[in-house]
Amino acid sequence: MHRIAEPHRILLLTVAGLALGLAKVEAADWPQFLGRSADGTSTETGLLSAWPSGGPKVIWKKQIGTGYSAPSIRDGRLVLFHRIGNEEIVEALDAKTAKPIWRRASPTRYRDPFGYNNGPRCTPLLTEKYCFTFGAEGVLLCLDIKTGNPAWQRKTAEEFQVTEAFFGVGASPVLEGDLLIVMVGGQPNSTMVAFNKDTGKTVWQSAGQKTWEGTSAIGWPGEPLVRWSGFEKLASYSTPTLATIHGRRTLLSLTRQGLVSLDPKTGAVNFSRWFRSRVNDSVNAANPVVIGNQVFCSTAYYNVGSFLLDIGRDGKTFTEVWSTSERRKKNRRIEPVLGIHWTTPILHDGHLYAFSGRNEPDALFRCVELKNGRVKWSRDERWRAYSSKQPNVYGRGSAIMADGKLFVLGEGGLLGLFEVNAAKPVELGRHQVPELHYPCWAAPILSDKRMVIRSEDYLICFDVAK
Repeated sequence: MHRIAEPHRILLLTVAGLALGLAKVEAADWPQFLGRSADGTSTETGLLSAWPSGGPKVIWKKQIGTGYSAPSIRDGRLVLFHRIGNEEIVEALDAKTAKPIWRRASPTRYRDPFGYNNGPRCTPLLTEKYCFTFGAEGVLLCLDIKTGNPAWQRKTAEEFQVTEAFFGVGASPVLEGDLLIVMVGGQPNSTMVAFNKDTGKTVWQSAGQKTWEGTSAIGWPGEPLVRWSGFEKLASYSTPTLATIHGRRTLLSLTRQGLVSLDPKTGAVNFSRWFRSRVNDSVNAANPVVIGNQVFCSTAYYNVGSFLLDIGRDGKTFTEVWSTSERRKKNRRIEPVLGIHWTTPILHDGHLYAFSGRNEPDALFRCVELKNGRVKWSRDERWRAYSSKQPNVYGRGSAIMADGKLFVLGEGGLLGLFEVNAAKPVELGRHQVPELHYPCWAAPILSDKRMVIRSEDYLICFDVAK
């Protein structure tokens, strides 16, 4: 893989911003899940190269409601999506001071059946005009970003025959021009739905029975062809990825069944690749990662592992560069290179930096050479589940990258700083945030040299300027 020169990289990010309707977004803003470029990276510089004694300076902190939704920041507004009592709350705050600007509450009846919290999982998407949220029950809401007044609403679970997922709705919306694209998970062919961003009207629906029925399960020798019942769970917890591949805009969605490539304008399916465990509670949650004309995907459930695809020039074909399933044809016991539960890997100079592992006792922090799936280094972050609210490891942490460093939030509130180093793991600092405890499952965000992190009950803003 060729390294992109910095001026060209900036140009690509600018083009991506235009396509997303984010043309006027400042470089320091973090307006959607995983930031301006939706890949967990920031162009900000002048950041701390080590933690001060006692950790980075706290600018402000705020007790909040439950949820796993990361906040977003645009034009000085921080938007938080959380739950208090029986209401899902969208709240705009001054990003520098946490002073309230507006608040919008909506009733919800969602109850998590497995004991996780009942708060929303999806990160707000902010444009110059709107704030879009997607609640745990599938309510898609568009608010005026300046006032918090509602512009439109869609109850997707009711409208699209959605079979309820076991963890609620977890894939954040994305924007392509005037289209708000959402992983709805509706039957029979409404896994992905595009809405007009201004009116909320449905523009297209795609993926489902027509995509998967009659196909073979790749990597499962002897398995029968996929047969559709009409009651399948379709939506995953993986936010779709928009990219330009061979000069064409492409939407890549890691659904519950596997990877689907679509034309974002029409919803037409380019190709699909089955990718899930044999067990019904299979989960796909990490976002697809695009590198030039290649796509990487990973999942943690039942050792399914990872794959790297090279997309053909027609955009409708692919060749498999490497995959866990292919390697297991020679050795069934081979360990997955990466088995990522929900965090999206950071890509830098041909290497992936990611936390691997389905459960707490499986947690590893790894650097992997993308082109061949070779593990460059692996750091043990395992711990006994529920043995501590603040384990002395990162567990299945979340990372973002800026200024040549990885900013890491461990699932027990351990705040880490690492070099972006493919040769070895270099930890520059660690600080246990006193207010935070397991589970901290939302990725950090970075805006204007301020890092914001959250747990189930706290939102904290740190000064990370050098």
